[in-house]
Amino acid sequence: MPESQHTVDEPKPAELDVEVTEADDAAAAELDPETIARRDAALRHVRKFGDPVLRARALEVERFDEDLRAEVARMGDLMRDALGVGLAATQVGVLHRVLVFQAHEEDPLTALVNPVLEWVSDELEAAEEGCLSLPSVHVEVERPARIRVSAHDETGAPLALEAEGLRARVIQHEIDHLDGVLILDRISRQARKEAMRAMREAREGAEGA
Repeated sequence: MPESQHTVDEPKPAELDVEVTEADDAAAAELDPETIARRDAALRHVRKFGDPVLRARALEVERFDEDLRAEVARMGDLMRDALGVGLAATQVGVLHRVLVFQAHEEDPLTALVNPVLEWVSDELEAAEEGCLSLPSVHVEVERPARIRVSAHDETGAPLALEAEGLRARVIQHEIDHLDGVLILDRISRQARKEAMRAMREAREGAEGA
């Protein structure tokens, strides 16, 4: 990748969770071998908790060129193969303010470049979230129920969208990633301890397998 993408070295392969997914573990267990293999291959490109890039604030994109469009296409492919519904550039080691999401199967893949939350509702909703970068962690996170976002697409065209429900949640989750914020930062101390224990037990189980 070109230096302009501000990349950092690839992570070691790791078994990771699905980002803010609607699918549960039981459904994932019924996947065919080819889908599982494709999912595992995609997830090896995603940075895991403890990688400093996940705490970095991504940089504004200034050039809307072929490299950026290729970056967005790659992120979309990785997200789909991982059976996820959202992915931020920092999660694949690129310090760009870029995210992609597809909250529902019938939705088109959408890229938001240099996204800005222009407005959030006073109404809050709590729902369970997982994260590709936090193995085995599913925690309840409270977020504004409705949002308005301004951004650009991968060609540089301006975008303005309003979202609610899962779409609003996914966008907020991914913008958090671009600011170096994880779902662990949005839960209570006790819930964070339990999440860390779940990650540790999952890692020990994988090492012992």
